[in-house]
Amino acid sequence: MSNWKEFVKGIWKENPVLVLTLGMCPTLAVTSNAKNGLGMGVATLFVLLGSNIVISMLRAIVPKKIRIPVYIVVIASFVTMVDMLMQAYAPLPLYNALGIFIPLIVVNCIVLGRAEAFASKNNVIKSVFDALGMGLGFTFALVALGGCREFLASGSFFEIKIITAWKHDCLLATSAAGAFIVLGCFMAAMNKMNMMKAIKRGEIYVPPKGLDCHHCNICGFKDMKDNTAE
Repeated sequence: MSNWKEFVKGIWKENPVLVLTLGMCPTLAVTSNAKNGLGMGVATLFVLLGSNIVISMLRAIVPKKIRIPVYIVVIASFVTMVDMLMQAYAPLPLYNALGIFIPLIVVNCIVLGRAEAFASKNNVIKSVFDALGMGLGFTFALVALGGCREFLASGSFFEIKIITAWKHDCLLATSAAGAFIVLGCFMAAMNKMNMMKAIKRGEIYVPPKGLDCHHCNICGFKDMKDNTAE
């Protein structure tokens, strides 16, 4: 697969949020408005890019048995950098809104999943394009969800009032239930678009291959299943 395809797949075909349904905790928790979504997306993109580069460079010298602890140490180092930079330079309301979800990037399945599934098996250049694509796809999804919820709640976008006559906020859009509803609508719309494209090509739409637990194996699910079968 070319570098361009590695980049594009994360934005649409294998979008971390809308297709792979990864990183649901920060996706649902911080997207009450577009600004929070952008901040979380950029922070995750930085960590994903840095960790992919380092892990790709170390892939030949890291023993297989300790690869996950090594990956976590690398990821935690970049998360610490992001947390300190945001604490120093990010607006205080944004930093407070993201709160614990910045340190929790360490265990974000998008970052660890790309380290295990891609960076540990490919060179630095491909890992950079993969990280950029997945990171931007995650950021675009968070901004879209946050912007939609913000507009439905108060008629604003990036805290700029678009409908000035909107006086009373709709609390449903900013609640946990509203987050699930909006995300479900986004995912349904994306699936519908993919199905329509497949129909035009005379095909039946199927999700991208290798996107279930049987192909990840970070938690050892595949090995456990094989041992049970034996």
